[in-house]
Amino acid sequence: MSNDSRRLMQGNEAIARALVENGCAVATSYPGTPASEILSGVMAWQKAEGSAMHVEWAINEKVALEIAYAGSQSGLRTAVAMKQVGLNVASDPFMSAAYLGVVGGFIVISADDPGPHSSQTEQDSRLLAMLAKVPVLDPDSPAQGQELVALGYELSEAFQVPVMLRPTTRVCHACQDIQPAPVQKLERRADFRKDPSRWAATPNFRYRLHLELNDKLARIAAHGPTAPRRLNPHTRSKKAIVASGAAAGHAKEIMTNLGLLDEIAFFQVLQPYPLHTRFTEEVLRDYDEIMVLEETTGVIEMQLRDRAKVRGKLSGVVPEAGELLPELIEKIIADFAGVTVPPVPKAPAGGGRRPTLCPGCPHRASFYAIKKAAPKGIYPSDIGCYTLGANLGGVDTVLCMGAAVSQAAGFHHAYRISGEERDVVATIGDSTFFHAGIPPLIDAVSQNARFVLVILDNSTTAMTGNQPTPAMPLAGGVPVEISSVVEGCGVRFCRTGDPLDLPGFTRLVKEAVDFARKESVAVVIAKSPCLVDKNRPKQQRSQVQVDATCTGCRLCTSQFECPALVFDEATKKVKVDLLICSGCAVCLDVCPSRSITREEKP
Repeated sequence: MSNDSRRLMQGNEAIARALVENGCAVATSYPGTPASEILSGVMAWQKAEGSAMHVEWAINEKVALEIAYAGSQSGLRTAVAMKQVGLNVASDPFMSAAYLGVVGGFIVISADDPGPHSSQTEQDSRLLAMLAKVPVLDPDSPAQGQELVALGYELSEAFQVPVMLRPTTRVCHACQDIQPAPVQKLERRADFRKDPSRWAATPNFRYRLHLELNDKLARIAAHGPTAPRRLNPHTRSKKAIVASGAAAGHAKEIMTNLGLLDEIAFFQVLQPYPLHTRFTEEVLRDYDEIMVLEETTGVIEMQLRDRAKVRGKLSGVVPEAGELLPELIEKIIADFAGVTVPPVPKAPAGGGRRPTLCPGCPHRASFYAIKKAAPKGIYPSDIGCYTLGANLGGVDTVLCMGAAVSQAAGFHHAYRISGEERDVVATIGDSTFFHAGIPPLIDAVSQNARFVLVILDNSTTAMTGNQPTPAMPLAGGVPVEISSVVEGCGVRFCRTGDPLDLPGFTRLVKEAVDFARKESVAVVIAKSPCLVDKNRPKQQRSQVQVDATCTGCRLCTSQFECPALVFDEATKKVKVDLLICSGCAVCLDVCPSRSITREEKP
C-alpha cells in the first residue's frame, strides 16, 4: 500500500502495522480478547508488504513466548501478543527472559482488560512486569500504540531486555486515523551466538544476571525518549495530574473541555515502570498535590512514595477496581480542581437479554445431553464461548484455561475419600484442550480419577474470532487429531459423536458415564462445526416450525434456551424466529409434545 495514504485502523491493527514496519521477523500469539486481532493484523500486513516473517498461532502463550524469544536470541526482532491472563501462562519464560536478556528487540504485548469486559480477572500486567523487572510502555491510543512499538524495539535493543507493550481494551478496540510508515528492511539473518554462562545460566550465574538487570533498570529509568511528557509546560499551578494509558487520553480531553489545561500541570507517563527517576524527584519537589490516574492498579502511585502529596487508588480517591471511564475521570479531575460538573449518571438496573449461545450452536445440544445423561452430576467447565452453558445449568465451575480437567479429578478424589460416589462431567473446548487440557488429563489417568470429559470440538477457536487450532491449522500445517492425543494420554474410552444428533449423543454420554463409574476417565469428543466459522463445510438446512399442538410448557425456551424459539404471551405458545433459526432441528428431540416439525431445504 502507499505510505502516503492515511487509514482508519483499530488499535490492534495499528500495533500490528508497527510490528511489520519496524522489521519484526517472528510474531506469535495465542488468541484472547482484547489482543486477538494483533496477529491476524500482522498476517494481513505481512502479505500486503511481502515481508519475510514467521507468523504463528501457537498452542498456548508460554509456547508462543518461547518461540518468539528464541528468534530474539538469534538476533532478529520478534514479538508475542496475548491478553493479560495469557501472561500468567507465559510468566515462567517471561521472568527468566528478563534475566537472560535479548539480542534482537523483543516486545511482549500484554493487552489488559479493565472492567473486565471479556476476562476472568482485570489484573494489571504492569505488576507482573515489575515482578520480572521488565520495562513497560503504556499507550493511550492506536496512534501511540504504533509509536511505542518503534520506541519499544529501540529500548529493547539499547538495553538488551524484553519490553512490555501494555494496551488496554479501549486502546486495542478504538479506531483512529493512522499514517503508515515505510517498512524497514533490516536485512538481518539469524545468528545465535553460543554462550552457556548466559543462555543456560546456572543459579550462581543467575545471581550475576540479576545484578546486571538491576543496573539496566536504573539506566532505563534515566532514558530520555521514554520520559513522561508534559502537555502544558507553562502552567504555574502547584497541582499536577499524572496519568497513563487510556486514562491519560481521557484526562487530556476532559481537561481541555473543562478549561483546566492552563490551571493544572498535566504529565503523561509513557513508561510506568520503571518510572523515571528524575521525573519522580521533580514532580514531588515542584507540586504540593499530585493526582495519579491509571488502570488498574496504582503502579505509578506506588513509585511516587510521598503519601501526603499523592492521591490516587491507594488514598481511595480513585477506584481500585473497574475501568476509569470518561465520566468518572471527569468527576475525579473536577473534585481535584475544585470545579463543579454534573453527577455521574447511574447505569439503569436490569434491561437487555443475557448472553447466550448462538442459535444452532452444537454446544447447546452437548450440555442438554450431559444433563440428561448425568442429571445429578457436577459440571466443571473452562474458558470459551461454551462457558455460556451456565445458562443451561451445565456449567458449575469456571476457573482458568484447562482447569475443567484438573477440577474434575479434584471433585472425584474429594468425594472418593468421603466415601461417596458422584458423577462428574467436565467440558472443555478443542482449542482450550490443546492449550492446557493435556497435562491434567495425563495426571487424571495416572491417578485413576473417574469422570467424563466432553471435548467440545467445533474445529476452531470460536470465542476470539475463529483462529485455527492444531487440529485445523493454517495451510501448510500438519493436523493433530484430538482422539490420537487423548488415546496417547492413556484414556481407554474415547469416542466421537455429533451433538446435533441429540438422541444418539445422549446415549454416548450415558455410556461414558457408566464407564467412568466402573473404570477410569472417559472422553467424548462432541464434533460439530461452529456456525459462525466461514470455513465450516456446507450443511443441509431445515425449516423449523411449531404446530398447534404446542402445550406452552416452555421447556424448549427455558431448559434448552435456544434464542430462535420465542414464547408468545398472547397465544401462550412457542413460535420460531426464522430470521435467526439455523435449522439445526435439535429442538425436535427436545419438545416433549413433538409439536416442532421441519421441512428440509436444499
